[in-house]
Amino acid sequence: MDTDNNLGYKFRNQQLLNEALTHASSAGHRLESNERMEFFGDAVLGYVVCEYLFANYPEMLEGEMTKIKSAVVSRRVCAQVSQELDLCSLLNLGKGMASSAALPPSVAAAVFESVIAAICLDSDIETARAFILKHIRPYIDEAASSTHQSNFKSVLQQYAQKQLPMIPVYTLLDEKGPDHSKAFEVCVYLDGRKFPSAWANSKKEAEQRAAFEALREMGLVTIDEAGQVTVRDLITPPD
Repeated sequence: MDTDNNLGYKFRNQQLLNEALTHASSAGHRLESNERMEFFGDAVLGYVVCEYLFANYPEMLEGEMTKIKSAVVSRRVCAQVSQELDLCSLLNLGKGMASSAALPPSVAAAVFESVIAAICLDSDIETARAFILKHIRPYIDEAASSTHQSNFKSVLQQYAQKQLPMIPVYTLLDEKGPDHSKAFEVCVYLDGRKFPSAWANSKKEAEQRAAFEALREMGLVTIDEAGQVTVRDLITPPD
């Protein structure tokens, strides 16, 4: 296999690639394996994913970005990308590992991170960023879409920013119950319109439910018979 074509990158220093593809089972010493590369590549991957989320999802809260980043840099996703690139077939493995029917996901994930480090060290962070996003961006956007659609306040905020001249205003209408078990009623005002209110046991959850009511009233969300909520395309105004 042509490694350069497989990765879409041509190494100037072939030794960096060799190190990235050397599993500890085949190395004379662990310092000669790809473990240090894996450490560095993991950090670069995390940085690029965080930077992409910060730049491309300005309405996303820190907690949402953290969840998405954790999902995208997970062993599962890294192993899947590694398999897509067929990196495991390029690994230098010891006899015991080489005879295994299938490599553990941790090994597949590690070689992807090692290759990221090798590309960064052989060139620069911009090149490594391009390589990462080429293969990781679909996973980021998929996770962002899933997370974002469950945050109805963010969805409503995004719609207002794109289609209306003002932002949603959440108003506390009522609260009931003892201090340790209060319930709150919240409604949304948007573009001079008051939407149906919603109750919840916290102000934040009441705001989320009120945002959902506003989205449903505007035809921006639908609920099927199974209770599955679908957020429609926010770029095109509802009919």
